[in-house]
Amino acid sequence: MDTGVHPARLAVGVLGAGRVGSVVGAALARAGHRIVAASGVSDASRQRAADRLGVAPSSPEDVVARADLVLLTVPDDVLPDLVTGLAETGADLRGKLVVHTSGAYGLAVLNPATKAGALPLALHPVMTFTGRDDDLARLTGISFGVTAPDQLRMVAEALVIEMEGEPVWIEEKDRALYHAALAGAANHMVTLIAESSDLLEKIGVREPGRMLGPLLGAALDNVLRLGIAGLTGPVVRGDAGTVRKHVDALILAAPEAADAYVALARLTADRALAAGLLKPEAAERLLDALGGNIWT
Repeated sequence: MDTGVHPARLAVGVLGAGRVGSVVGAALARAGHRIVAASGVSDASRQRAADRLGVAPSSPEDVVARADLVLLTVPDDVLPDLVTGLAETGADLRGKLVVHTSGAYGLAVLNPATKAGALPLALHPVMTFTGRDDDLARLTGISFGVTAPDQLRMVAEALVIEMEGEPVWIEEKDRALYHAALAGAANHMVTLIAESSDLLEKIGVREPGRMLGPLLGAALDNVLRLGIAGLTGPVVRGDAGTVRKHVDALILAAPEAADAYVALARLTADRALAAGLLKPEAAERLLDALGGNIWT
């Protein structure tokens, strides 16, 4: 997709040259923009500024002063104070694009900068960044959650396209739910797989990743193509006895995981029932096995 609108070549300053900032900054540089300054708190961030962005670490004041586009790539909990601090210390934000990459926040967090004359954008790359050298390649073709004032929407979308991403419009009021959906899928999947790997290792499976890989790959493909209709396993089959055995085994081997298993099994049963994949009488048996009411 091409909007036909391309921002002029911009001087880009990065506040927070960590895993995300160094990659998004590098993507903007790859698109033809010029990285002029970057700041970082940790030694690793300062090293990324040099290695990935080709600039020596600068103070936040210098980053803002030299940039046309100020990229705010700091942890979510730091972002509000950073924006407020920039505005209160008198940084000249007039006419500058101020862009954050947080998924949970929209434009409201940038209000202090907007009141100071900045042009606010929220561009969230839907990807996990590990700090490895292949992070930049991962940006190609991914979605970016975009929130912007109407008059800047085409500019925001053009920046995403220049970074070889796909802009997806997210309303301001929906940012928290949008991010919850993404974090719930990606973060909790990691926890679930790590937990499953640990349980398999406990019973002597030497390479749980090799065992889980094909199964999880097929399950992911099924749900992305088919939605809940791709569900398999004892819950959708109504195998209450098997589910009860799972719960009992987890209570003995990993009691901290048993509650999570029950909660997810209840949610799975609820969705399967609503989709007509699970009969009411089978759902009742699962209810007894799980020790709770899947309709509450």
